[in-house]
Amino acid sequence: MCSPSETPFARALLAGAVAGTSVDLSLYPIDTLKTRLQSSGGFQAAGGFRGIYAGVGSAALGAAPGAALFFSTYESCKSLLRQRRESSLQSNARSNEWVEPLEHMIAASVGEVAACAVRVPTEVVKQRAQAVQYKSSLESFKAIVSQRASIGYLGVWREFYRGWSITIIREVPFTVIQFPLWEAMKEWRRRTTGHQHISALESGIFGSVAGAVAAGITTPLDVLKTRMMLSAEKQKMIPLLVKILQTSGSRAFFAGIAPRVMWISLGGAIFLGSYQLTVNALDGV
Repeated sequence: MCSPSETPFARALLAGAVAGTSVDLSLYPIDTLKTRLQSSGGFQAAGGFRGIYAGVGSAALGAAPGAALFFSTYESCKSLLRQRRESSLQSNARSNEWVEPLEHMIAASVGEVAACAVRVPTEVVKQRAQAVQYKSSLESFKAIVSQRASIGYLGVWREFYRGWSITIIREVPFTVIQFPLWEAMKEWRRRTTGHQHISALESGIFGSVAGAVAAGITTPLDVLKTRMMLSAEKQKMIPLLVKILQTSGSRAFFAGIAPRVMWISLGGAIFLGSYQLTVNALDGV
């Protein structure tokens, strides 16, 4: 039986798909501006304010499966960890307050790794279109596939997953901050009201706060990820980090922090608000 804080697999899958599509499409222009601010060539060279919906096709295709994978994995892992904890408590009466937040961190990390299987190739195609390297997502996709004659199918696969390591390094810390915060605020709300039900509005507000905090802290990792994905040739993470420090200084790692925090704060409200709205609708609440 699920606890009030958990969502069954099928509902998490559908609600995640709705949430991912809602947030990615509604806030896409801000994401484009953030990508261009972080581009090594500069904001204007990367397109400025022109064509802010460039690459939206890739985002539309990847949003639903990526978010669905995340939430279904997150909720399943969270449920498994809770069951294990409760079975161990039967033989040991002691319960540590930090165990549940740790479970949320682990579940969120596993969910992010699963979601990145879809998210990374989507990001590579999308960001190259956003930075005006190509006119559209389709052109960006075709350009990568066309390299198969020179680099082979394995090389094409690696090109689609360029930036995989830094994306994982960025997403896991972000999620480890955002989701335990979100879950903690929801639990605080349940305790203060005495009701188990969390509304979409409440979930959205908590998601916005948690997202803003996580976004600000992980901006340097986001800059590094963007530079890796936009570079003409594949680059290793540490040499690129050193290069950015030498050529642009430490301030470069906070390029685009304002639109990133704004985008993810708004995105957290839409993402986790629409997720809760769908879950509540499927629950008949």
